[in-house]
Amino acid sequence: MPWTSEHTRWLVDTGERLKTADRKEIEVWEFSHKNDEAVLSAWAKHFRNHYCLDTQIDFLRGKRLSADYLTDIKFPSKKSKLGPGIRAGDFGEILVSDYLQWLLGYWVPRVRWSSKVVRDESPKGSDVIGFRFAKKDGDVSTHDVLFVFESKTKFSASNINRLQDAINDSAKDHIRIDESLNYIKQKLFEKNEIKQAQMIERFQSPVDMPYKETYGAAAIISDEFFDADELVMTDCRKIPKSAKSTEFFSHPNQDRLVLLVIKGPRMMDLVHDLYKRAADEA
Repeated sequence: MPWTSEHTRWLVDTGERLKTADRKEIEVWEFSHKNDEAVLSAWAKHFRNHYCLDTQIDFLRGKRLSADYLTDIKFPSKKSKLGPGIRAGDFGEILVSDYLQWLLGYWVPRVRWSSKVVRDESPKGSDVIGFRFAKKDGDVSTHDVLFVFESKTKFSASNINRLQDAINDSAKDHIRIDESLNYIKQKLFEKNEIKQAQMIERFQSPVDMPYKETYGAAAIISDEFFDADELVMTDCRKIPKSAKSTEFFSHPNQDRLVLLVIKGPRMMDLVHDLYKRAADEA
């Protein structure tokens, strides 16, 4: 898959740090996207290939135009009831994947979005998983790292704390990590990426081959809905046991939990524009 990282230059650490109710630090980053045709075009190609490789579109589209195939079959809908929210969610997950890969230096397999059966649904499992090998030759080390991120977006008016939502979902990652790793390994195997599939296998036996685990919760928020007062009410000790429960528990890995907020202007407009460009330039 062709990768480009030029758009990640727009992702800048503001240096601002907020504190949650339980005194955990929240990093605040700014996504200052610009009207740069070359960067936007390369980003659109990178984004499109998460759903369908350019080398496969001509076969998969049948008699449809490439743009119609992507807009009507592969990409979440702009007009349906659920589509815009799924668009925003997918965008956030891919942006966090880019952050994890190009800014933090992890290997992040991109198999999640192309495997959808229903385009206006979110795939199951952990949102973003990255891997880091301590040794350059790939040999096993106890310093290898598995990084699991949950991502939420807030691109429209809402009184819901999306960082808290990401933390709540992150609390489940240690339970579903086995299924998520198996899914990634299976998809890589199906793509005949055998060496990469074997790299995933290294992280499937933590007892026999220990490694470090890091967890992350990210909220990507449009500037007009960014509310620092809301974010500082986030609490890693108050995760509901169920949707309607009045009982709470603490995040099981709160000592290894990274909290990230990415804010930027007119984010939903950017999302729609990126999907349109990705389709039109296919």
